[in-house]
Amino acid sequence: MRAAFAPHQLEQSQILPLNDSVIVEDMEFSGRQLQSGIILLNDNGTTAGIRPRWGKVYAIGPTQEDVHLGQWICVAHGRWTRGIEIEDSAGKHTLRRVDPKDILMISDEKPSDTTMSDAIQASPKTR
Repeated sequence: MRAAFAPHQLEQSQILPLNDSVIVEDMEFSGRQLQSGIILLNDNGTTAGIRPRWGKVYAIGPTQEDVHLGQWICVAHGRWTRGIEIEDSAGKHTLRRVDPKDILMISDEKPSDTTMSDAIQASPKTR
């Protein structure tokens, strides 16, 4: 069975973000394992999934001065777009635009994702 949409065939040099835009790849939405060995299941789309996420900077706009290509940035929850699939000479990527005003931290190395949510899973009240 063929996929409905094939990834766009682009090279990184063809992606030119506007102004101070930041485009990231490698945002993690699947389950994760804590340093203690506890495995947390995929929490995306649940109230427990409300947490910041790390992404690797893939492209930046010409006026962006805070981050550089290849750095890792931590972005406040929900301050990114839905992903677009592209394929370039390095393989397939899912790219997202993040809101530059909601970049919380910057790292030159890939951080271990130990962010924890303090959100409480909401359940319906019964009377």
